[in-house]
Amino acid sequence: MWLLFAVLSSVFAALTSILAKIGIDGVNSNLATALRTAVVLVMAWGMVFLTNAHTGLADISRKSWIFLILSGLATGASWLCYYKALQMGEASKVVPVDKMSTVLTLVLAFVFLHEKLTPKSVIGCILIAAGTIMMVI
Repeated sequence: MWLLFAVLSSVFAALTSILAKIGIDGVNSNLATALRTAVVLVMAWGMVFLTNAHTGLADISRKSWIFLILSGLATGASWLCYYKALQMGEASKVVPVDKMSTVLTLVLAFVFLHEKLTPKSVIGCILIAAGTIMMVI
């Protein structure tokens, strides 16, 4: 089931890039990011209340709060940079560089989460990096 959601995430991320590139024309990138974030916020809280997940708010640990807040700050920084890059560059070049986060995530997961870095994942990282370079230059 995780694979289905991962594929759907990829499809929606692709749509996000194209729709954003069209919508950002003539709009300040920070303002565009704020508008997008407001929509995401309403949608996310709507799902929380629709699924009755808000009852778990009191059970969130201090550690989880800290890391979720840090993750939110990283997401915000990522989106601000992404929209600025998308406004300035071609979507077909900005998106592959943005997706280098896959390679960085694998490395960070190895370093901080002690996840396995297999020969297959190393080869995949090399191919992603090489493909990104080829698409951008």
